[in-house]
Amino acid sequence: MNPTSPTTSPLSPAFAGHGHVTFLGAGPGDPGLLTLRAVEALAGADVLIAEPEVLEVVRGHARAGVSTPELTIVDEASTTAGVPVLRDAANLVMEAARGGRRVVRAVTGDPGLDGNAGAEMLVCAAEGIPFEVVPGVATAVGVPAYAGVPLRDAQGTDVRFVDARTADERCWTEVGASDGTVVVSTSLDAVAAAASELVAAGRKPDTPLTVTIAGTTTRQRTWNATLGTIAQVFKQGKVLPSPEGHRPVIAVVGERSAPAQRDQLSWFESKPLFGWRVLVPRTKEQAASLSDQLRSYGAVPHEVPTIAVEPPRTPQQMERAVKGLVTGRYEWIAFTSVNAVKAVREKFEEYGLDARAFAGIKVAAVGEQTAAALVDFGVKPDLVPSGEQSAAGLLEDWPPYDPVFDPIDRVFLPRADIATETLVAGLIELGWEVDDVTAYRTVRASPPPADTREAIKGGGFDAVLFTSSSTVRNLVGIAGKPHNVTVIACIGPATAKTAEEHGLRVDVLSPEPSVHKLAEALADFGLRRREAALEAGDPVTRPSERRPGARRRRTT
Repeated sequence: MNPTSPTTSPLSPAFAGHGHVTFLGAGPGDPGLLTLRAVEALAGADVLIAEPEVLEVVRGHARAGVSTPELTIVDEASTTAGVPVLRDAANLVMEAARGGRRVVRAVTGDPGLDGNAGAEMLVCAAEGIPFEVVPGVATAVGVPAYAGVPLRDAQGTDVRFVDARTADERCWTEVGASDGTVVVSTSLDAVAAAASELVAAGRKPDTPLTVTIAGTTTRQRTWNATLGTIAQVFKQGKVLPSPEGHRPVIAVVGERSAPAQRDQLSWFESKPLFGWRVLVPRTKEQAASLSDQLRSYGAVPHEVPTIAVEPPRTPQQMERAVKGLVTGRYEWIAFTSVNAVKAVREKFEEYGLDARAFAGIKVAAVGEQTAAALVDFGVKPDLVPSGEQSAAGLLEDWPPYDPVFDPIDRVFLPRADIATETLVAGLIELGWEVDDVTAYRTVRASPPPADTREAIKGGGFDAVLFTSSSTVRNLVGIAGKPHNVTVIACIGPATAKTAEEHGLRVDVLSPEPSVHKLAEALADFGLRRREAALEAGDPVTRPSERRPGARRRRTT
């Protein structure tokens, strides 16, 4: 029996009919830093009241139909100062709780260390509204961890946390006199002033300093400097003045933030595709696992459906073939794609069948993804190509028809309407009869939104992954040709040839016809590109961060 969290038990009878409030820490920005308890609380919420910065982080874990009252900024002056005053959150929380609803109040970082959740808790306590606190990863702790800056070492150095917006002279004097690590919460344009306060309070100007903006997200950026040089570093790097000067940052002061140490410990920003916007032109059902893999490399995947899958215009042939599976018409069934598995599975569900209907039938799959879709259906394939993951690779391993060992000589091949005849011809040559059945149609999807089309044509994407020739043709057809700074990655030679025919330069070719191998190949490309920049002493930039006049010519 799994242990149960003490916070998940039902409310006591004394609270029956009352509302309940959960003050929840959503972390610094990375959705993966939400705790298991936070996800549980969000799933049970009737009302979700979240700070704008973390609304998207938490909303995906809430149930459909959850109410999300908006916290709006009402003080324009505070916006300029970087301390937005929100519409009275306590009133929104209490209004919902008085109505007997389960309220989740989500804040950035941790409720006890970030923001002013304590005041809202006191209001709940005063009115007898039961509440709980779900701690989160505090911004001042999570951001340095993602920047590769440990706050303590084996010597157990003292750590002080300072909010520069509210710190008084006594606070600066205390941290200035200390030789411990100081974690300063401030804004980008106030970093230099905070550094000056520390120097004036006694810290040496050559004390190492790191400044991180948008910490724990793929927009994260960290600068290395010292207390005495940070203003000059920002000026030379044209970081300031900037419209983003009011954005919050975390500055870490002390020896543990030394650049030499960060070179070894900066695990997040050194990911091979860190911050790359990667276009994934695939069907929506097929994009999820690929997007997850790209995120693990630090990329920001943007899924654009280019192919829509629809039922065949005349379903009778498919219906007869599925019934033939049950009545013993076939010796084999061969699946050439995930969509073919999906089409057969939907027919099975329509007839009230399940994976048991495959009993006595040999099952083949072209490629690992198709095999995985079958396993998810409850069917373990008997044959998957041992070499090339393609129709040709499957034919190399497919046994010839033998009337002694094979009681039935027929193969059911559910496929797309535009599939090639390679597999059919090869099976016939091996002595098999083939029922070549259109299980689904592939049609061109609707064009993406205007801003996505502009980003594709204007160089807003760093890379695009093409997983078939049709995705090349359809993307160019519905959105236009990718800009010449965009890295083009193709799943195989046929797809690369189609890309070149459309005037695209192919930068990355997958070593195997697998979407995951394609993503790996792009990550390897990004890693080599990063290493070359570092070796040359150049800043590491993304392909979309091109310099004027530095556009590369395409081969045609």
